[in-house]
Amino acid sequence: MNMAVSTSAPFLPTSSTGMGTSTFSFVDYVVFALLLALSLAIGLYHACRGWGRHTIGQLLMADRKMGCIPVALSLLATFQSAVALLGVPSEIYRFGTQYWFLGCCYFLGLLIPAHIFIPVFYRLHLTSAYEYLELRFNKAVRICGTVTFIFQMVIYMGVVLYAPSLALNAVTGFDLWLSVLALGIVCTVYTALGGLKAVIWTDVFQTLVMFLGQLVVIIVGSAKVGGLGRVWEVASQHDRISGIELDPDPFVRHTFWTLAFGGVFMMLSLYGVNQAQVQRYLSSRTEKAAVLSCYAVFPCQQISLCMGCLIGLVMFAYYQEYPMSTQQAQAAPDQFVLYFVMDVLKGLPGLPGLFVACLFSGSLSTISSAFNSLATVTMEDLIRPSFPEYSEAWATRLSKIIAFGYGLLCLGMAYISSQMGPVLQAAISIFGMVGGPLLGLFCLGMFFPCANPPGAIVGLLAGLIMAFWIGIGSIVTSMGSGGMRGRTLNPRTIYPVLPKLFALLPSSCQKRLPCKSYSQGLPMDTAMFPEKMSNGMLWGSRDKEAMEEKEGSAHQAGSPTFVLQETSL
Repeated sequence: MNMAVSTSAPFLPTSSTGMGTSTFSFVDYVVFALLLALSLAIGLYHACRGWGRHTIGQLLMADRKMGCIPVALSLLATFQSAVALLGVPSEIYRFGTQYWFLGCCYFLGLLIPAHIFIPVFYRLHLTSAYEYLELRFNKAVRICGTVTFIFQMVIYMGVVLYAPSLALNAVTGFDLWLSVLALGIVCTVYTALGGLKAVIWTDVFQTLVMFLGQLVVIIVGSAKVGGLGRVWEVASQHDRISGIELDPDPFVRHTFWTLAFGGVFMMLSLYGVNQAQVQRYLSSRTEKAAVLSCYAVFPCQQISLCMGCLIGLVMFAYYQEYPMSTQQAQAAPDQFVLYFVMDVLKGLPGLPGLFVACLFSGSLSTISSAFNSLATVTMEDLIRPSFPEYSEAWATRLSKIIAFGYGLLCLGMAYISSQMGPVLQAAISIFGMVGGPLLGLFCLGMFFPCANPPGAIVGLLAGLIMAFWIGIGSIVTSMGSGGMRGRTLNPRTIYPVLPKLFALLPSSCQKRLPCKSYSQGLPMDTAMFPEKMSNGMLWGSRDKEAMEEKEGSAHQAGSPTFVLQETSL
């Protein structure tokens, strides 16, 4: 799943009626520490087995002997990050169950990789997915793909470590840098020493922890509001149970078309061509096992999505019975789930710690997959082709050093993320911006025999430019940062081109656009010079009110925060 982030209301200090450090007990810390200890133990066990006899194939590909069930659970865990665990319930709580229809895309989004991408990759006996690009095109295309992937994952992995820790710290008082350092160091050690086999088996353990933590919240939360029947009744009364929305209007937040069809491309970019997933397919003992592991992900994805949706509905029913405090209501949406968990599980020592373990299991599985896949592509695509004469033992040692280096880089990126402010939104969105063009590059190679290397490189660059233009542009627009940097703009120096163009559109479209047009019957002065100008855009009164509201919230106490959401491409 593609992860996005947007700015929202600032973090507010916890009050005596809210969640503070006293609600996270010693037992909770012990449960959290057990997650780290067991994850490290699993990794070290596989590192110590056959110590000194490891080959590069064992380290990077688990000797190509993995079964379909552990591979399937690892595939699920790789992108089931803490972002999704926080974002999906919040989405359901705020907007209803329409988001659940994303599950409609899962089957097709896994069927295509199982019968198109996996057979091609497996029969070529690849280690890196980007080897395919050299076989299909040339070495230059392979390097372009590899460098693009490295850029994508390096930016992403620090943010996915830092952002959930930031949200957790704001709600529970859980020490921010203690959690960042603990997760980063533990993950680095077992990934660098144990290789892909250690990563897959820790993913299995962490997936079970994620399911257990979510299940506990659903059971305890629903019991406190009168059962799941009552949850459904309350949600229905308040229009939180959505039917299939078939409206083709692209301005609607979620429809069946955007979720189902957009979700297919999201799934293809993640489960079809992403190195972290391809590496797991190729570690299977047979091609049939690889295909079965892809099929096995489907019910696991559905269960995970349903549990996230249920948590959102239970949270909504709970806060109808027991309204949020003022502090909670003003918090960023990514904090809602944590506030809810601390409200529902307080007085039950160890259970808040279990959910925190669930949350950070998502982070561990995602980050370890990033380390391992980055070490693989760096070794196989950049180093070994240039130094083919080096021995197997030397290559094995170097791959461990590279994985360890990426672990340290992840910690550095987490620190940089803490200093980025609003730019953090762009950093995490880069994951989605890069995923689409990379998917297009592989599809170009597989489906168009006439495609050549120059066309592939130009297509990749054009796709990246377009994706970054749209992605960064939407972020800048949502931030509302004016190009004049606070200086007054004389409206008489501007000719209003956009209102003239928008006047040509149908009235139904004009109502949804932020710019007023001449056709709306405004006086000439108002039509020529609307109430607010920013970045050369002419803003109407609706936007002025929204901006004033946003600017008012920005002056509240605290530092900027970030809303974690799961979105489709």
